Amino acid sequence: MRTPRLEIEYCTQCRWLLRAGWTAQELLTTFTAELGEVALIPGTGGVFDVRLDGETLWSRKERDGFPDLALLKQLVRDRVAPERSLGHTDRKNS
Repeated sequence: MRTPRLEIEYCTQCRWLLRAGWTAQELLTTFTAELGEVALIPGTGGVFDVRLDGETLWSRKERDGFPDLALLKQLVRDRVAPERSLGHTDRKNS
C-alpha cells in the first residue's frame, strides 16, 4: 500500500459514485506527488466520508453535508504538504 492513502467512502444507495469520483479526481490533480493512492469505497446508509491514513477529514453525517472542495483541499494540504500554497483556493471567503 502506498502512503498517504486517501479514502472516499460513498453511499451506493444514494448513487454518489460520480461525486466520489469527481472528488478523487480533483484531489489527485491537485496533489499529484503528495498522495500515494486514492481509494473509492462503496458504502450504504448515506455515507460520504473522506479519510487520510485512517483519520476522518470529512463526514457528511457529522458535518451535515458534503465538503466544499476548496476546504477539503486545504484539509488534505495541511496534512500532506503544509508549506504548499493552493493559490486562489487559499483565499478567505469574504
